[in-house]
Amino acid sequence: MAIVDLVMPKLGESITEATILKWHKNPGDHVANDENILDIATDKVDTELPSSVEGIMEEQLFGVNDVVPVGAVIARIRTEAAEPVQPAPPQTPLYGENRGNGSNNFTYTPKPAAESVSNGNRFYSPLVMNIASSEGISMQELETIPGTGNEGRVSKRDILQYISERKSGNKTYQPQRSHTESKGYNEVEVINHPKQEQNEQGSFSPQLYSGNSEVIELDRMRKLIAKHMLESTQTSAHVTSFSEADVTNMVLWRERVKKEFEKRENEKITFTPLFIEAIIRCIKKYPWLNSSIDGDRLIVKKDINIGMATALPSGNLIVPVIRNADQLNLVGLTRQVNAMANNARSNKLRPDDTANGTFTLTNIGSFGSIMGTPIINQPQVAILAVGAIKKRPVVIETAQGDSIAIRHMTYLSLSYDHRIIDGALGSTFLNAVAKELENFNPEREF
Repeated sequence: MAIVDLVMPKLGESITEATILKWHKNPGDHVANDENILDIATDKVDTELPSSVEGIMEEQLFGVNDVVPVGAVIARIRTEAAEPVQPAPPQTPLYGENRGNGSNNFTYTPKPAAESVSNGNRFYSPLVMNIASSEGISMQELETIPGTGNEGRVSKRDILQYISERKSGNKTYQPQRSHTESKGYNEVEVINHPKQEQNEQGSFSPQLYSGNSEVIELDRMRKLIAKHMLESTQTSAHVTSFSEADVTNMVLWRERVKKEFEKRENEKITFTPLFIEAIIRCIKKYPWLNSSIDGDRLIVKKDINIGMATALPSGNLIVPVIRNADQLNLVGLTRQVNAMANNARSNKLRPDDTANGTFTLTNIGSFGSIMGTPIINQPQVAILAVGAIKKRPVVIETAQGDSIAIRHMTYLSLSYDHRIIDGALGSTFLNAVAKELENFNPEREF
């Protein structure tokens, strides 16, 4: 007999931890090789974690909703191996390539409570932040909570224990308020009603709801979306420019070839890969749109990884990424677009599928919107929204003079980070995309 440690794998670049959503195997259960053991969630996507060996589940080291750092041992499996197996992970991580962010051969040992940190440099997981927000705990108060997690981090257990002690009267937070903050609020109200404290955004969390109201708890993904959207608006100086494009040639071409395309390639062709083609051509002309900002430095990305905003059946939004999209032809783009969309809707995306995007496309026209002001997907500097394609009468300029014709028209909206992309560059790029769409070759082969 031998015991094999199952560790939390590297789940993609920049992801340092994951939350356990559900255990599919309990101690004593038989586990097959590559069988799904549990569901986990990062701040980007939910996914499954399979076993790397066959045996009997010996022990679970974490419970549902626990936040587990990458590399921590989360379960132990007893195998029929003749000799002990060292608790070392595979040479390559479960998802994506190893980018030198450290070995997965790591056994998690809780550290003693760290001293209170008041400079805001401690890392807080999305789960802890969500609990703090829902309980009206400000960032200043959160920094006073001792953490027993890795490197002194505040775990779910730490913050729930703190909340319990605070409600029982064993913990009292005395906020340091400025003159402005104390206007209209006396000391008794602030101490006895912690939910009335200001949160990070400067707003107050109401305790009572008047009128005929239904209170709905936001799900985990919606809370993360809200957090990311707010962080984006606080990070980038958002500007949105608009343009319109005559996409008649593209619409008629797709209508003509879609049946033959599906028959030959076994894939349905949508407008999304055609939009991505146009975006790629323009990014190559204006590479600053495919960049990110690191302090006072601009990082221009040589890889063109296009994120495509995808709506889930729950109503939430996720952005899977097509890696090296510029190296794919139309058929390859179509396959990738369809695969990513299907995996997103069936909850089969891996954490790495949403990482390292360099530019994002959102097709708001699929829901009937003709125009929008999309929010930048950090750390990117631009996002393009395509509105619904509508037939409209427009003026056509010809050698014989102007005429009015019915054309297929769409609006394009480009939101960009004005810290680095000026209006001239943003508008030039947007109009270049519009021209690419308008100059679509109606006789092209696929």
